[in-house]
Amino acid sequence: MKKVALIMAGGLGARFWPRSSERHPKQFIHLLGEGTMIQNTVARLAPLFDYEDIYIVAPESYSKMIRQQLPAIPRKNLILEPFGRNTAPCLALSALTLNQKFDGDTIMTVMPSDHIVHNVREFHLNIETSQQAAADLGGIIALGVKPTRPETGFGYVQVSENPNDVGELYSDGVRKVLTFAEKPDIATANRFCAAGDFLWNTGIFSSTIDTAHSALHSCLPDHTPLFNLIRQNFGKENYKQILHDMYQQMRSISIDYGIMEQANNVYVVEGTFGWSDVGSWDELYRLSMKDAKNNVIEGDVIAINTMNCFVSSSEKLIGLVGVEDLIVIDSEHAIVICKRGEAQNVKQLVDYMRRKQINLHL
Repeated sequence: MKKVALIMAGGLGARFWPRSSERHPKQFIHLLGEGTMIQNTVARLAPLFDYEDIYIVAPESYSKMIRQQLPAIPRKNLILEPFGRNTAPCLALSALTLNQKFDGDTIMTVMPSDHIVHNVREFHLNIETSQQAAADLGGIIALGVKPTRPETGFGYVQVSENPNDVGELYSDGVRKVLTFAEKPDIATANRFCAAGDFLWNTGIFSSTIDTAHSALHSCLPDHTPLFNLIRQNFGKENYKQILHDMYQQMRSISIDYGIMEQANNVYVVEGTFGWSDVGSWDELYRLSMKDAKNNVIEGDVIAINTMNCFVSSSEKLIGLVGVEDLIVIDSEHAIVICKRGEAQNVKQLVDYMRRKQINLHL
């Protein structure tokens, strides 16, 4: 059973502005760990996959950064989009490309490039379970983890506890998916946690190439003729132009909305590893070591009578006096200051600058 890994590296990471920008997004910066987010993702996969079997899909504009940060990944393993169209078109292009090299029963393990994983050995075991389940059940096998708190920044998946849904795989933590739920409000998140049959959706999954093709065709039929044209022009002189033209006609839609919520052959492995999508400065503060005053201080910072703050300086001295519960982050061109608990809304600043075409700081 051939197995390959596919890392999706096309996000913009707008909630991590000003450190994350369109020219240098979240997956290519240091947040936690020794390397950048994408370097750490590849390092986690290295015990399971040869570098020859790790593929990265991203917009063409990111190709130089990928080659610089991941020299061990063969250049031919970069699947380049003309521009981003969210994760469902990204998956479709990747499945088409991989099918030029591998049989349809090849298992793809697909994951984002910018998440944090703890208990890596357990992570590996859960991936191997998802791969076996993808082969045995002919479905899409997601990885979920049990919620440790009522989190409003993560998606959720509700599972069935009926052993008949998955047979012998039940004892390995495989469950049939009942429904997916997008990021809830706090009251709904509390209900999900109390119910006991909801997991956090990590965005990681395994399936065969054929299963991915079938799901894309049945769930996104309007995209099928576009990708048929792409398939017909692989290797031809006009391929890049065809790819660009077809991408312009596609809807921007995620795998969760476009496929997972519609397909009837989706299962989940109840993961036993620690996980976070590190979706905002608030989440990074939660994950980071604090000092005696519950501050996270990075770089050239003077903090007097300051508590419960996340302050990170990369370019200039930052001084704080008599404040609490703030996030203060600088970069070469900008600084963001927000109240802790409001960091999800940093994206609104980026959206505002795009509308006003303040492009220097994006």
